[in-house]
Amino acid sequence: MTRHQLSGVVMTHPTRRRAAERMARAAPPGALRVVMDPDPTGTPSVLRTALAAWEAVEDGATHQLVVQDDMLLSESFFERVRLAVAAMPDAALALFALWDSRNGAAVRFGAMAGARWVGAVNEYFPCVAIVLPRGVAEGFVCYGRERLGGWPDDILMNRYLRENGVPRYVAVPNLAEHQDDGSISGNAFRGPRRSVCFLPDDRPGEEGDRLTGLTVLPFFKYGIARCAVRVAGPGPERWLHLDCEQYLHGLGLPGSLLTPPGPEADRPDVRGTWLTALAMGHEAARLGPDAAGGGPAVRPEVYAEAMATIGTGGISNTSTEEQLAERREALAAVAARALAAGHEAADHPAPRRPRRRGGPTVRGGLSVHGGATPLGEHLVRRLADLAGAEAPDAVLDLTGLRAGAPARELTIRLPDDPRPYTLAVGEVYGPGCSRDTLIGRMVWDALRSRPVTVQGSPDTEVHPVYADDLADAVLAVLRTRPAAHTLTVAPEKPTTLGELAHAVHAAVRPVPVRTAPPAAERPSPRPACPDGPRPPAWAPATDHAKGLHAFAQWLAYEGTLLTGI
Repeated sequence: MTRHQLSGVVMTHPTRRRAAERMARAAPPGALRVVMDPDPTGTPSVLRTALAAWEAVEDGATHQLVVQDDMLLSESFFERVRLAVAAMPDAALALFALWDSRNGAAVRFGAMAGARWVGAVNEYFPCVAIVLPRGVAEGFVCYGRERLGGWPDDILMNRYLRENGVPRYVAVPNLAEHQDDGSISGNAFRGPRRSVCFLPDDRPGEEGDRLTGLTVLPFFKYGIARCAVRVAGPGPERWLHLDCEQYLHGLGLPGSLLTPPGPEADRPDVRGTWLTALAMGHEAARLGPDAAGGGPAVRPEVYAEAMATIGTGGISNTSTEEQLAERREALAAVAARALAAGHEAADHPAPRRPRRRGGPTVRGGLSVHGGATPLGEHLVRRLADLAGAEAPDAVLDLTGLRAGAPARELTIRLPDDPRPYTLAVGEVYGPGCSRDTLIGRMVWDALRSRPVTVQGSPDTEVHPVYADDLADAVLAVLRTRPAAHTLTVAPEKPTTLGELAHAVHAAVRPVPVRTAPPAAERPSPRPACPDGPRPPAWAPATDHAKGLHAFAQWLAYEGTLLTGI
């Protein structure tokens, strides 16, 4: 008898039973059994079926494999799984990652380094094809039972594994591909959901080769080039959620390099692919030659496939399979060129912009009070990336943005001006912001597939301000030093509560929108911002769709670690 015994199931719903049975028949004899949703007429719930699947561990098995019924398995799937279990018996193993995800970005770095597995990063932990040690699976059943009716299974899985110190890895290349045969759980609105890198004929072996410790993860999602950056220092792991363009500015790359070459430079898919791959190339070069795509262990076919999905993954939410196929080759060429440009820029670095601290003792530039909060960290990082050493000596006080502050405002003091600038700010939302705000509550409910509730009149006016736009308003004041010292940071045209709720419905998840009387325990929206002058040459640049989606991502991945689930 071998040391490790694998038990496997396909989780399914009666409407997809035939697909699950086909998958089980195609597997080696006895490798997969079918587990049905225990309440198929109830509210659709992946978690409910997943818990039944994790309970179905065979006697004597040391590990449980759970696969969803719409996955295509590689030819070496079971052999690679068994080798990986032998190499990492205490780990949770994700066999798939989406092409537009942070874990997908980690897989791309793994492909560049020639690794077979990469350490999972703080996101959800992909559960469509996954292996857990028996004890971990049994523990998750208890954990999940206490949290039914809320978060999806992959968010809960990530939280559970982190809390219990379970090592987490993702396969390079992926061992399974998603076939997009519809979505019972309501995920069809995302568009095609494909693997970051799937090669059906990938050969097994070297399953102990791992890449861990990634701290910069550029990825292209929902049409926006984004970058997750791990915060350095002691304490719990946490990540800043930035735009790639801001991150690259902070590296000191010239603005000319941030514009893709060629006749399609103005296309959003080209620009997003370029910025993402440029940042990836720069970071890979920083990690060393083995991570830059030139090491001896790199498999060219794995590298090529992983990079070819950057562009198509980034526009998958608004594209059909046919449209993605039409753009794949062109966007893959853009990615290849940007990766090379990123390598070259890292080999000839510009002077790096100094980082600002969140405390009041920084000298020779911008000093920040009240910056030691999640929102403060994001604001300070953007100011440092976009202004750096060019920021004038000034004191920025963010304490008025904290929960419970009597007025939502911030102040800027310049050493040669006796009067401070006071910026009255609208409803701030975005990475770093709390779920316990007007906008935060709406997004938090949508993330958990609950109706978005408008408390009070849908016609009540609010003034949403995305966190990046707030930082840009501060920069505008520092650069122009306007004559008016009382300014308003809010859009010229307000948004109604009803419009905001429908924007959350469109950007986060298509859940119902309902109205309800004002809740006594929840404060009403703060009074409208004073209709004063805006900072010179400033206007909000972030539309609701982009801002709300970014806020939702931060709340789901970072906010849940700060406030619990």
